Amino acid sequence: MSFVKSKGFKYLKNLIIGLGAAIVLLGALFKLESLPGASLMLTIGLCVEAFIFLFLGLIGPDKDYYWEKLYPGLDDYSSNIQPLTAGPVGATTPGLNGEVVEKQLGGMLDELQTMSKSLSSLKALQEVDFSGTKDQVAAMSNFYTQMNEAMANLSDSLEDTVAYKDQLSALNKNLGSLNSVYGNVLTAMSNIRHDA
Repeated sequence: MSFVKSKGFKYLKNLIIGLGAAIVLLGALFKLESLPGASLMLTIGLCVEAFIFLFLGLIGPDKDYYWEKLYPGLDDYSSNIQPLTAGPVGATTPGLNGEVVEKQLGGMLDELQTMSKSLSSLKALQEVDFSGTKDQVAAMSNFYTQMNEAMANLSDSLEDTVAYKDQLSALNKNLGSLNSVYGNVLTAMSNIRHDA
């Protein structure tokens, strides 16, 4: 099976396909132009093509990824290439440092975990039921209005209390004056009694 994977076999396969296609085309050209030997040439070409299709069906398709451009040595079927994390195979073969790859993958894993947490938070927010929010906002607005009215009433009560206090002070002064006058009247009356 190693011959099927070799470069020589791939070259031979392409050569056979190319020659077979050329013979078929020449046979078709000869047939269209009615040249001598056209039928024989067309028959040989189609038989070669039938053989080629049978042959290609038996060996199966090749995978042509062209990895040898990135990793020299891959185009040789019998080369001994180590896994990427194993590091350099020899002094001339380039390789990747396993620690560097592990750190990069670890960083990517951390980023993925952070993204997962963020997506979980968004999902939790999506699942929150906001249907009663309008009622809650209305209740808060009503509470705020009542609180403002209570504060205004308290302010009015405070003003009334200050006015009442001022009136009591004025009444106290008037009573004090009245007491003085009454005391003077009593003194005067008492003086009149003693003189009479």
